[in-house]
Amino acid sequence: MVEPWWLPGASAQVAGQGSRGGWVIRHRTSSALLLALPFVLTVGIAAARLITGSMFGLVPLLAVGPAVAAAIGGAVYTLAAGGLAMMICMMFLLCPVADATGRRADMVGLVAVAAVTAAGIAASTVRRRREHELAQVRMVAETAQQVVLRPVPLQLGSVRLAVKYLSASSQARVGGDLYDVVDAAAGVRLVVGDAQGKGLPAVQTAAALLGAFRDAAHEEDSLAAIAARIETSLSRQLPDEGFVTAIFAEISADGSKMELLSCGHPTPLLLGEEEPRFVDPGQGSLPLGLGHLGPEPRIPVTIPLHEHDAVLFYTDGATEARNTAGAFFPLASCASVLDPDAYGTLVERLSRELTRYVGHAPDDDVALLLVYRDQAECPRSAADVA
Repeated sequence: MVEPWWLPGASAQVAGQGSRGGWVIRHRTSSALLLALPFVLTVGIAAARLITGSMFGLVPLLAVGPAVAAAIGGAVYTLAAGGLAMMICMMFLLCPVADATGRRADMVGLVAVAAVTAAGIAASTVRRRREHELAQVRMVAETAQQVVLRPVPLQLGSVRLAVKYLSASSQARVGGDLYDVVDAAAGVRLVVGDAQGKGLPAVQTAAALLGAFRDAAHEEDSLAAIAARIETSLSRQLPDEGFVTAIFAEISADGSKMELLSCGHPTPLLLGEEEPRFVDPGQGSLPLGLGHLGPEPRIPVTIPLHEHDAVLFYTDGATEARNTAGAFFPLASCASVLDPDAYGTLVERLSRELTRYVGHAPDDDVALLLVYRDQAECPRSAADVA
C-alpha cells in the first residue's frame, strides 16, 4: 500500500498484522476520517457561529482546524485547513453584524487563524524533518541488525529452524541478545546468548562473540573448543567483570541427536510427545568471560531427538518477564508450548502470548530459536493427520 505523503510511516504499521486485507480497509477508513477531522471541525464551528450569531464570539475557535492539521499532516495540508478557516473568517467579516463587538471578535478570529496557520506550517515542517531523520536512524538500526544478527535459514540439512527477536526498545531492533546458526562439517552448530549490560556496549559484545563463533564453528572439532576459542577472543574485548551467558548446540547430520554445552545460560526446553521439560545441562559452568574462575572444564551433554521432538532455545527475557501481578511468565506451561499446533509458527505465537502476558513490550530483550527435525510435526498435528 502506498502511504499518503502527509502520514509518514503509516504503511509500516501494516507489518505483522493478521488478516491484512481487512486491516488495510479499516486503516484507510480511519486515515480518511482523521484527515477530514480539521475540515469537519472548521465547518462545525462555522455552522455554530451562523446559528448563534456573534454574541458568543465563536470565530476565534476556527483556529482549532489548522492546529489539528499541523499535528497530523504536513505544511501543504496545514495551509489548506488554515485557508478554509480564513475564508470563513473573511465571510463573517464581510457580512453585516449587529454591533461593533461582533466585528472585533471576527477580526480577532481572523488574526488568530492566520497566526496558528503560520505557526502550524513551521511546526509541521520541523516535525516532518525529524520524522525523516528518525526513519534514517531506524534504517541504520535495521542494517546493523542484519550485520549482527544475520537472518537464520528456515532449513539446514535435516534441521528446520524458526527464530524471533523481541527488542525491549521500541526504537531499536537489536540489543545484547544474540543467536546464530552455522552449517559446519560436523553438523549444524548454533549459539544463543545474552551479553551483560545494555545499549551499545552489549551490542558490541554480541557482535564480537558472533564473529568469533562464525569462524570457530567451521574450524574447531568440538563445542568445548569453540567455547574456549570464543572466551579467549572475548577476554581481549570484555570490560572487567564483563560476561556473556551462552549455550552452544550441535545437531548430527541425520538430526537424531543434539549435543549441548551451556555457559551459564538458561536451559533449553524440549518439546515432544511427553510434557515439555527443561533439558538437564549436566555439570554447570560459568558464563563466557568468567571461565577462569572455575577450575572444572565445560562438559557437553548429548540428548536424542525423536521424530516429533523440538528444542526451544531462549534468553532470560522470556522466563523473567512479569505480568502486572509480578508473576513470571510460565514458559514451560504456556498455551503456545502446551498446544504447539505447528512447530513452524510456534515462536511467532509464543512471542505474541508473552507480549499479552506482560501487557506491553518486554522490559528485556527476548530471543527465541526453535530447532526441529525436517518433516517432523508436533504430536498434536501428527495425531490430527492420522
